[in-house]
This record gives sequence, C-alpha cells and structure tokens, in this order.
Amino acid sequence: MTVNILKGTMGRLKCNYSLLDLIFSVTGFCTFLIDVGTDFWVASEFFSHGDFIWFGVWIFFMISSSIVVQAFSWLWYKYDRKVDGFETKTAEENVLFGTERFLRLSSVLHIFQLGFLFRYISTVWQGVRLRCNGELSSDFVLYMDHDISMLRLIKTFCESTPQLTLMIYILLHNSHVGTFQYISPAVSMISIAWMVVSYHRAMRSFLPDKANQGWGSSVLYFLWNLLLIGQRICSVALFASVLPYCLLYHFLLLWPSLILWAHLQKTAFMDSTFGEWLYRTIVGLVWYFSWFNVVEGNTKGRAVIYHAFMVTDGAILLTTWWCYRDSEKTQHYAIWLVSILVLVHILGILVKILYYRCFHPTLSLPPAGTDREDMLDGKTLWQNQRMERQSNYFYATEQSLPLTRNVNRAASL
Repeated sequence: MTVNILKGTMGRLKCNYSLLDLIFSVTGFCTFLIDVGTDFWVASEFFSHGDFIWFGVWIFFMISSSIVVQAFSWLWYKYDRKVDGFETKTAEENVLFGTERFLRLSSVLHIFQLGFLFRYISTVWQGVRLRCNGELSSDFVLYMDHDISMLRLIKTFCESTPQLTLMIYILLHNSHVGTFQYISPAVSMISIAWMVVSYHRAMRSFLPDKANQGWGSSVLYFLWNLLLIGQRICSVALFASVLPYCLLYHFLLLWPSLILWAHLQKTAFMDSTFGEWLYRTIVGLVWYFSWFNVVEGNTKGRAVIYHAFMVTDGAILLTTWWCYRDSEKTQHYAIWLVSILVLVHILGILVKILYYRCFHPTLSLPPAGTDREDMLDGKTLWQNQRMERQSNYFYATEQSLPLTRNVNRAASL
C-alpha cells in the first residue's frame, strides 16, 4: 500500500505552531527524560536489593518498548523519504535529523535505540527555532510534533502502563517496600496522563480553528481516561497478586484476540504490510488497557462492544481476586477496595458519555466532488497525513454533512 503521508491539505485549518505548543513539546521532552531516568533508577534499585525477577521484568518492558518505538520511528522515516519533494522540503527547513543527508546516522541511532531520542531533540529544536527566529514553516514543525505524540502514545502503553501494573502488584504483594517503589508509580501515572493530554492536543490540531484546543474537553478527556485506565490497571494488578502466572495466560488469550479484531477492522495506518501488522499488535496492547478508535465507521457500536467486554473481563478479574485473596490480611479493606474500583469505573463511563455528548467535536467530510484545495484557496500545506487519518478516526465523520454544533460548543470550553 502506498499513501502520500506528508503533503496534503488541511481543509480550513491554519498551521500555527503557538508558544503553548512549544511549551507542551519542551515539557513533554522533560517528562520523557525524567521517565527514562526513573526507569534506570528503579532497575538499579531492584538489582541492588536482590530482586532479580523484578529487575528482569522491568528491563524487559524497557527494552521491548524501545525496540517497538524505534521500529515505528524508522519506518516513518523510510515512508517519508518516498514522498515527492520531501528531501527538498527538509533541506529548505535545514532539519537536523532524519533527512537523506543524515540517513546513515539515523540508521545507526535507531539500531542503538537512540533514534526516538534524537527525533525528539530535533523536534524541540525546530520548534525553538520557529518561535525564536521564524526560520521554519510551522506546518512542518507540527508534522514532526504529531509523530512525537503518536510515538509517546506507543511508548506509554508498551512500557509505562505495564510498569505501573507491576509496581502496584509489588505494593500489594510485599509488606516492606522502598521509597522508589512509591515514586515510580507516581512518575508512571504522570507519564500516562501527559500522553493523554498530548495526544488529545495533537488530534484537536486538525480541527478548524474555532474548535481547536478546548481546555474543558481536554480536561474531561484526561479525566475519563485516567479513571478507566487506572481502574483497569488496578484490577489487573489485583488479579496478578493472587494468581501471578495466570495473568500471563490471561494476557496471551486476550492480546491475540484483540489483534485479530484490529485486523478484521482493516486498519490502514502504515504504508507497508509489515508496518500495518506491527501497528495492529500495538493496537491490541492498547486495547488491553483502554479504548482506541482505529478506523472510520460505526465507532459507537465498536465502543459499546469493547466496554461491555471490558466490564465482563474486569468483573472476572475482581471476582477471582476476591475468591483467592488472603481474607485475614484484606478483611479491613477488601470490600471498600472493590466498591471503589466499581464506582471509579462507573464514574469513568459517565464522564466519557458526558464528553462525547457535549464536548466532542463531530467532523464531517466535504461533499462528494469537493476539491479540498478549493477550501484552502488553492494553497497546499505540508501535513502529517497519517496523523490526520488518525484524527478522522478520533472524531466521528459523516459524509456530506456540515460540522455539527458540537464543534462550536467545544471551541468555547
């Protein structure tokens, strides 16, 4: 499959890279460095305390997530180089990393698991140059920033979410824990929360200006994700605390099923067969913890099916924990813990319904035969079209209908 993934039009959008965008980019980079530093600190603490099993599992999460992120980063560079005019554009922008001039360096850095780091550095540097000197076009900086948001999403669900589950399991399983075992879950939760906000902002940047970056909707989007993902992680950790080996069977049963579901939906995010299957494996992993829309169509129906399945699965996990728990050690908090997790899940679903009913912009496709360049007065912008497609999946679309009033409502929040 060959798709023009970079050069395109944005409807009535303006490609403005604001100071707030730069602040988010710089802050995101700082949280990324803190997250990496914390990972190595926790690994060293596990090793120094003789917890070699936890050390091995922790390192496995770090290495596997790094390999996956580097693979996506390199594949996107490979796809982008095939786009007509890409080399000319990057030469004009004097891009530091990922261009034909630095192809060999890019390859070496990705092999040594440093490609994403240098991609992030390059993106932040381009943003600083744009805001300080106006040396670059903002549409190209936004293109780079959108890739970063997706890579952070992948890294979060491949690394931070499993690590948080592991740390909660350790807290439940051990009566004596070190300070680092309290700090690490907090840092992981911050990383997950920042990913949610960053990804939401990236998706909203494809909306018409008046619907762009509504803080009220961002807060609600963050809140329902925090509640549902947090509840899911706690349920999985509780199940693992009584049947640790069965958790592996549980994951290996659900993950391939979720990958198959992604395949049946005929996702089309990547530009190669290998890349698309890699993407579907990550979608399956994300779905193990949270809902993530990947195709157009009956979004509501798929979401209902997913949440119904997750409610059933979560009930099985909590029931199993209740049946196999140590009744003496947990008698003072067991009923409260289960009740709180159930209420958190219900609250998360209610907040999500509120978000989609009142704050989620509903986009429309232009009428058949409409030339999108006419909507831009003939102007063509450089745009990350793989992330634009993701935004189309993120926001429901209907053929030949105008933007709904929800767009204007979201703009005011």
